[in-house]
Amino acid sequence: MSHIKTRFFILSDTHGKPWPDIPNTPVDVAIHCGDLTDESKLEEFRVSLALLRRINASLKLVVAGNHDFTLDTPAYEKKAAQANRLFSIDSALMTREYGSFGEARRLFDIGNNNDGDNDIVFLDEGVHHFDLQNGARLMVYASPFTPSLGAGWGFQYRRGEDPEFAIGDEVDVVITHGPPKGVLDLTASRQRGGCEQLFAAVARARPRLHCFGHIHEGWGAEAVAWRGETPSENPSHFTDIDNDASAVVETLSTLRPTKWDTPEMATEKKAALQTLNAQGYRYTSHCAHDKHPIQPTQATTLFVNASVQPASEEDSHHQLPWVVEIELPSTAVKA
Repeated sequence: MSHIKTRFFILSDTHGKPWPDIPNTPVDVAIHCGDLTDESKLEEFRVSLALLRRINASLKLVVAGNHDFTLDTPAYEKKAAQANRLFSIDSALMTREYGSFGEARRLFDIGNNNDGDNDIVFLDEGVHHFDLQNGARLMVYASPFTPSLGAGWGFQYRRGEDPEFAIGDEVDVVITHGPPKGVLDLTASRQRGGCEQLFAAVARARPRLHCFGHIHEGWGAEAVAWRGETPSENPSHFTDIDNDASAVVETLSTLRPTKWDTPEMATEKKAALQTLNAQGYRYTSHCAHDKHPIQPTQATTLFVNASVQPASEEDSHHQLPWVVEIELPSTAVKA
């Protein structure tokens, strides 16, 4: 079976900032995993679209995040009604700042169809198929939904509900805003912020790549080896991950200097960080001849938390976008 090396530029949680230092390295596909905005204002979406246009890719895929609530019309309607009830908000002012219902979503339609930006594709929940310019075939499952924290954000569900996450075995890349429970999802309070139903769905499908954001302090990448040829009856990160065969690519804890570092280790970390900041991204490759290849046997999935919004001031120079190289089936190979 023919496979083609494919480069992805992955970032998340830009929160309406222009990020002027986005590198110009050429890639095949760019992915934004949501939270394009901080307050879901129209101007923040325009800033994010301008950022996406600067990325050197022929296809740019975008999912919404919980901060992007004006893209979730029912959530926006509820939030607007509540604001008007509690504060008697000036409707004209609200429309000017946040747009009418559906207006933020139409910004992406304009970008796709009327402004020469047909490389930017906003993904609703579900499976999407793309034939890439490099000759590869890409099948993506996308979902903006995350467990609710009760703050009235967009694209959320209550914990205890059972979202479907219908990924399917033939999906190559999963793009979600939030992480699966147990992988790159530890919060500052050392709690797991990911979704257990999402983990179960990914464990059953075993895609090549799963990228997300949402939990800023979970930035990093890990090549997760699956235990056994089939998932357990109720998959979880305790039962279905072969930790001995898995490999951490990078996390904030591997980048940060610690009091236990030897002088040599501290010097190496400083030099590595200077190199990363100079190139503007963290690169990792998982092709057939690499140390930790992602093979079509579904034995390993590369997980990437691409949150570029710093988890803390000390991480302001650590959380860079990711450039990931994996192999995808050729368009000549039928799914």
